[in-house]
Amino acid sequence: MTTTVDKSSPLRKPQLVSTDQPPLKKQRTVSDLNQVDQLKQLTTVVADTGDVNAIKKFSPQDATTNPSLIYKAAVMPEYASIVDDAVAYGKGDLALTMDKLAVAFGTEISKIVPGYVSTEVDARLSFDTAGTINKARDLIK
Repeated sequence: MTTTVDKSSPLRKPQLVSTDQPPLKKQRTVSDLNQVDQLKQLTTVVADTGDVNAIKKFSPQDATTNPSLIYKAAVMPEYASIVDDAVAYGKGDLALTMDKLAVAFGTEISKIVPGYVSTEVDARLSFDTAGTINKARDLIK
């Protein structure tokens, strides 16, 4: 066992320190954490975006998105292939294309997020329970 004398502080007595042992890891304190990690200690973090890369960056527990957030992500160059696939799938049917786009983004998000992923459907279905259920069944097909 190799030992050295720690004389780093003139106010403390010298101590024998073993150099055979790895140094202890410093425990992280709140001040060491970024704001998202601090928030994760207090609540469940939910991402509200369609930007898959932003979700990867912040690692939320759950995620939700809506048509305007999907649109914002869809115009980003890194998601062009998702848009192209949805357009090809829709074959000119705008409603079908938009549904496919929402499902495709939701699928990508679900590969990252360990919890729930929700996607808002057509706002006109807000007070139409049967219409919402039918839309969900259509999306599942």
